[in-house]
Formats: sequence, C-alpha cells, structure tokens
Amino acid sequence: MGKFTTYETAWCPGCGNFAILNSLKTALEELDKDPKDVLMVAGIGQAAKTPQYISANSFCGLHGRALPAAVAAKIANEKLTVIVDSGDGDSYGEGGNHFIHNIRRNVNITHFVHDNQIYGLTKGQASPTSKEGHVTEVQTDGSMNTPLNPVLMAIAAGAGFVARGFSGDAKQLVTLMKEAISYPGYAFVDILQPCISFNKINTFAYYKSKVSPLGEEYDPTNKAAAIMTAMEGEERIPTGIIYREDKLDFHRKHNLLKDGKTLIEQERNTKVIEALINRFV
Repeated sequence: MGKFTTYETAWCPGCGNFAILNSLKTALEELDKDPKDVLMVAGIGQAAKTPQYISANSFCGLHGRALPAAVAAKIANEKLTVIVDSGDGDSYGEGGNHFIHNIRRNVNITHFVHDNQIYGLTKGQASPTSKEGHVTEVQTDGSMNTPLNPVLMAIAAGAGFVARGFSGDAKQLVTLMKEAISYPGYAFVDILQPCISFNKINTFAYYKSKVSPLGEEYDPTNKAAAIMTAMEGEERIPTGIIYREDKLDFHRKHNLLKDGKTLIEQERNTKVIEALINRFV
C-alpha cells in the first residue's frame, strides 16, 4: 500500500469520484511526493470530500472558497504542493469569482474539478455546467441558463495550463494530473465524470461515446487552435492538455518571494504585529 492511502468513502457505488481519487493517489505516488509536503484543499460537495480520503494535509472550507485558502497557503509556504480538488458547483458556481481571479494571479497551485454537470451533494439541481434544458427536480422545466464552458473560460482568462480529463480514462488522467502538479504556475484540469444518482443524461456510456483523446499531432501551444478545441463538445469531447504556455508565476513576480525564501522563513517584526493586536483586540 502506498503513502497516499485511501479510506472508506461516503460516495455512491459507481461514482466517478472513486476513479479520480485513485488517479490522484497514483499521480502523487509516481511523483514521489511526501504526504507531509502536500496540502489538499476543497470547499463543499461530494467531490470536495476527496481531501478527507487521502493521507495528506487537508483543508475543507466554505462552499466555493477553496481557492483563497489554497492560494494563501502557497504564498506563505511555496515548498508545499497545493492541490484544490473540488466539484463543478463549488468551483464554477459559488467559487466562480475566485476561479477567474486566481488565473490572473497565476499562483502555483493545481486545480482539479470533478465535473459531473450537476449538484450531487444537494440532491441534483442543475450546476453551472448543466446543459440548457436539463430537467431536474428543481428545474422542472429544464435549466434555462447557458452552460459554462470552464475550459474555454480558463484559456480566455489567461491560464497557462488548461486540460480536460475523463474519470473513465485512468491512464490519461494520471498523466494529466502529473503534468498539472509539475507545472510552475496555476494549472487547471476539468475532469468529466458521471453522477449515477442525479444525472441520467451525462452517463458513463454518454462520455465513452464522445470522449476523444487528443493525438500527438495536436499542438497545445497554439492558443487559437486551443480555443477552437475548447469549443468542441457536441459530436466529440476532446481530452488532454488543451493549452499550455510558459508564464512567470506569482512568486517569481513578487519582490518578497522571488528569491525562493518563503514567508514563514522570513524574519517578522513582532513589534508591528503586537501593535496591530493591541489596537484592534
């Protein structure tokens, strides 16, 4: 048994979360990461339970607020491998604003989103990625909203590493996870997965019939081509690294951080801190 041991979960049998969790554990093992050096962060949701099922440091915060906590931890201690692992509702709905602005900051964290196109924890209402017309017990006339395309949004917002995976293709998913974790900047992977309890449209069979891994001839550095690829999805759903660009991350741009000395290692002026405490407490 490896360092990143998994535990009994509260997920439904057949849920795509199992495969994503196993792929993540495999990726961390193959990268030879030590659990003490890994921080798993999530918000609220079925996917957001992932940090509870893996042997590493973990933080589960408010709904949609995983990214601020992850970013703060990474800024304070660059030596941590920080991974946000959460769902489409948590990351794109409640957390949509943080999603956009962390792309702009380019803090060196990895963001894995379990995208089942439904709110699984709160009993199946439409999520930001649910297709228009998707009928649920809440949206009885079907979702009236245009579905979010997170891959297209990430590229357009300036993300340097954007990928799409599928829980049913473990070999590719492990590779994508390893590439994302190793990327020196904000790395985003949208991971398609079925929700067997509440989404009867985007099933495992549905994805298997549409998912199409990108071949070696595909050039992920071509942004125009990446945008066109991100817009596909009706006849086929491309998976793989959709876009990749070398960019300076947040630490390399910041005068206090670019020399590699973490905030927790730097000298602190305790008098200033004590004065602030005395003033406000």
